[in-house]
Amino acid sequence: MAEPGRLEVKAVSKSYSAPGRARVDALVNASFNVEPGAFVTLVGPSGCGKSTLLRLILGLDKDYDGDILLHGERIAGTSLSRGIVFQDHRLLPWMTLEQNIGLALTNSTLSPEQQRRTIQSHIELVGLQGFEKAYPHELSGGMAQRGAIARGLVGQPEILLLDEPLGALDALTRVRLQEELLRIWRAEGVTMILVTHDVDEAIFLSDTVIVMNANPGRIVKQVKVDLPPGPRDRVSTEFAALKREILVAMGEVVSHAAPQAVEA
Repeated sequence: MAEPGRLEVKAVSKSYSAPGRARVDALVNASFNVEPGAFVTLVGPSGCGKSTLLRLILGLDKDYDGDILLHGERIAGTSLSRGIVFQDHRLLPWMTLEQNIGLALTNSTLSPEQQRRTIQSHIELVGLQGFEKAYPHELSGGMAQRGAIARGLVGQPEILLLDEPLGALDALTRVRLQEELLRIWRAEGVTMILVTHDVDEAIFLSDTVIVMNANPGRIVKQVKVDLPPGPRDRVSTEFAALKREILVAMGEVVSHAAPQAVEA
């Protein structure tokens, strides 16, 4: 298991431009820290820069202003130290589950036997033992996504980035996989950064929720989730209060707080 990563995002801005079109500010002056082993979620509407931030943290794009530092070193490209899981499981249909997971070890320095053991241990971590030789079409949507999580973790990254990994699942499967994701996070001790539109999911999983808004993409609030570590009670008063705080920050609901009295 790799040491979990400490990430620093410092005044990061990213713009796009195309001939004949106005410049788009996808992200403006974003700053936050992620402590080693933390679970942090980016939540906000489409176009607020959540996925842009993940691309920058992953190292897919180096053309931006500001700094993104891992252990104090600027991220300068992709690396096995950062894994990613997408909304679509992206398992290759002509490969078995174990072969798909093994793809993440293509550039690994592990011996073939070490790779085999690592692949098997991660199949067991996500509860898919017995399906090693199964092809993606033989797996349910939730099982395939657990396979994608295993593939993201098998290289023992310091940070696992999760880009709407449960967004395509039905409601019941999604809730079950949220609980599975918590279990896997605790077992691995890896730093996790999740992107989601689902505020309940963000509160259920996270230590901290970073609230973003669009036009331009920016961070509007950071909310500390001071609830018992879980599984958290989704219908508790405290959970509902955090949800309202986040929705107000996103502009989804209007705060009806009473005005402060003014002394004469």
